[in-house]
Amino acid sequence: MDLSAAVWRKSSRSSDNGGQCVEVADNLPGVVAVRDSKDPDGPKLLFTPAEWRSFLGGVKAGDFDRPT
Repeated sequence: MDLSAAVWRKSSRSSDNGGQCVEVADNLPGVVAVRDSKDPDGPKLLFTPAEWRSFLGGVKAGDFDRPT
């Protein structure tokens, strides 16, 4: 898929300290692209908008939190 028109934005949960940084492009028709900001030319993950909404819902619900 051609991602040359992607407008990437860094996750609000990412920091500038060189840690785990995720960028998302959700301006493309029918797809949400995700990449590692430290490796912008590396692999990208592609999701349908419904899959992305489901994932975000799980994040907000704490489904992926580590047990303390």
